[in-house]
Amino acid sequence: MDTQKEARRPWGLAAFLLLAAVLFLALGIWQVQRMHWKHDLIARVNARVTAAPVTLPTPDALSRMHTDSYEYLRVEIAGQYRPAATALVRAATALGTGYWTMTLLETGEGRKVWVNRGYLPSGTDLATARASAPEGPVRVIGLVRLSEPDGSLLQANRPADERWYSRDLAALSAARGTGPSEPVFIDVQEEKAERPATGKAPVPGLTVIQFPDNHLGYALTWFALCALSLFGIFLAWRLTGRSLA
Repeated sequence: MDTQKEARRPWGLAAFLLLAAVLFLALGIWQVQRMHWKHDLIARVNARVTAAPVTLPTPDALSRMHTDSYEYLRVEIAGQYRPAATALVRAATALGTGYWTMTLLETGEGRKVWVNRGYLPSGTDLATARASAPEGPVRVIGLVRLSEPDGSLLQANRPADERWYSRDLAALSAARGTGPSEPVFIDVQEEKAERPATGKAPVPGLTVIQFPDNHLGYALTWFALCALSLFGIFLAWRLTGRSLA
């Protein structure tokens, strides 16, 4: 092939497609790595939620840990509820729409922990929710959860109107004037009180544990795009060769 024909080869297109193929290959490998990480995380969380409860780590310990290390950790704490520090947060559950009953629990060591005591149906007022908190010592077993700052995806919290759409711990503490609380809250699984409240108690144990796991599909998509890019190089080169013949 002479120099003029060689110059007419689609070098620019080939270089672009080769670069794209390398990028798609790297993205596919990354998604495979993410898939293995996600499967490991799911296995660890499934083991946590059924394990024997442990002591809630201190704030210093939590600050040194990655959230993957303690979210959904099954813990046990004891203390007393502060019924006045209760808020109803909008919730959609297996039992229908309603509220999560968020109440502050203060331990004997002075730790302040927000606790999601469970579900109450729509129409429940704040006075009823506060009256449902047991008086005196209480022991709680549940799962560690992360704060949900800035409201929900569609609606921002409006503390002044008692409109709560997410479990934003800093905002809850500020609205109730309780001072700083622990950086996590607890979804109640079991609640044991010496003097149970006589009112309607929230339904606990409705924590939804769900992790999106679409990494395999994404990986196959990237690998397919890599293969198409390489095929594009072959096709462009072959068609160009025929036109130069």
